[in-house]
Amino acid sequence: MIGPGESFAEMLSHLWHILPFALLFSLPVAALGGVALYVLRRGSLATTLTVLVLIPVLATLVGVLGISGFMFTPALTTMLLVCLLVALVTVPAAIILGRAIARRSVWEREARERERAAEASRRELVAWISHDLRSPLAGIQAMAEALADGVVSERDEVADYAQRISGETKRLSAMVGDLFELSRITAGALELTMSAVPLRDVVSDAVAAQAPVAQRKRVRVLASASTWPVVTGSDPELARIVRNLVSNAIRHTPPDGTVAVEIGVDGDEALLAVDDSCGGIPDDEITRVFDVAFRGTQARTPERGGTTSGGGLGLAIAKGLVEAHRGRIGVQNHGPGCRFEVRLPLAMP
Repeated sequence: MIGPGESFAEMLSHLWHILPFALLFSLPVAALGGVALYVLRRGSLATTLTVLVLIPVLATLVGVLGISGFMFTPALTTMLLVCLLVALVTVPAAIILGRAIARRSVWEREARERERAAEASRRELVAWISHDLRSPLAGIQAMAEALADGVVSERDEVADYAQRISGETKRLSAMVGDLFELSRITAGALELTMSAVPLRDVVSDAVAAQAPVAQRKRVRVLASASTWPVVTGSDPELARIVRNLVSNAIRHTPPDGTVAVEIGVDGDEALLAVDDSCGGIPDDEITRVFDVAFRGTQARTPERGGTTSGGGLGLAIAKGLVEAHRGRIGVQNHGPGCRFEVRLPLAMP
């Protein structure tokens, strides 16, 4: 009878004898797996993890078959079944895990991109505030000091200074209102009271509100409709959308130009289109017109005493309000200018 020590020595000797053969059969499979991983390095994460799991299983299987000389003994059959069961469990697990990791990676990458975009937007907004708020404040301060020091004493001059101060104050008030509205939108604090709203009333009030500005600039504002739809929304916010779009169109339309507001229905959506005569938007800027504080190379300084802020927030606010209504807004060059299109869900009958 062989003693325990001799049995262990014989086992080590046997393992040492079969080890080179096991490596001879297993290493090529591992090398091929490494090549496959290199080829699939730009593929999906689920595929990569599946190959990574299969490499040791196949290497073990080939090594066992090589050592056994492909003689299917009960022990070999048991080993093959074990390898098959391992593959049946690990491959689906690898696919599920790979897809989960891939989704998380995509989500994290998109979150980082959104964070970078938000940070860039905040920096741009701070730069806008420091520039556009400083100018009217400096003007108000200079005119107020001139009035206080008696530099301006003539009645007509005093009235002119008072009118200019009033205009700059209205402009500042409009900027502050825009900032407050934008902060509510970006913070997700916008609360809408939804109801069935006829677009006829909204568009008529918005066009009437912008009529004085259009008259001062000699811009014609025309409104037409193939049909007047009723949408689901909040009346004040819908009016703000139309008012911002019409105001933006008037501001960028030259004197004696035309701003056209068209209303209609497209499928299950209401369509609001505002056409201006701005001459078009450059291709490298048209995708940025809804960015905060973006005014483009063709933007103009608001007229003195005007009621529009011209700070580049109107379109960003309009976009946020449209999306809050689960609608869509877009822009494209069209005819002598550009067209802003808003699509809103129709009210259920």
